Amino acid sequence: MTLTWWQKEGEGLAAADQPVPAADRTPAGARPSRDEVLRFVERFAIALTTTGLPRMPARVFAYVLIDDAERYTAGELSRGLQVSPAAISGALRTLVQAGLLGKEREPGSRVDTYRVCDDNLWSTIVKQRSHTIDPLIQLADEGVRLLGADTPGGRRMLETREFYRFFDQRLTDLLAEWQQHRARLHR
Repeated sequence: MTLTWWQKEGEGLAAADQPVPAADRTPAGARPSRDEVLRFVERFAIALTTTGLPRMPARVFAYVLIDDAERYTAGELSRGLQVSPAAISGALRTLVQAGLLGKEREPGSRVDTYRVCDDNLWSTIVKQRSHTIDPLIQLADEGVRLLGADTPGGRRMLETREFYRFFDQRLTDLLAEWQQHRARLHR
């Protein structure tokens, strides 16, 4: 069974591969309690639900993001979040299908493990979501042709098309900038 950092009495957080700025370091001896951690998971999960992620998958994802372990079994997640295995099962299915968690199994094992799929998680999530932009551009373009750009509806469709074209280009640029920023962050 994987133990989480708050279960390892007297041990510090897992060492990061990169230096952590002083302002972002845990003060010496300061450790959040298990209750503080779970309250934070709940608050983060609520924020994730505003993006469209259902409540239980949001809770599981928030937990996996803040906990130090690299891999989890469904049982470990159930115990960690203090919820039923059935609730975890459905949440894991949703997170795997969404590409937010990967599902693995060690050779010879009968237990699946789950982990965050990508070191560059947030870029991957944004890229996965960006595929929804092209259909909107195409539909708005069809609306302009159907209605004519000289009608109120046609003008709104024209603006919609141009907004999404602009947004798509800026998103591409922004992700490239993020990669540069991320590289500096991890030096």
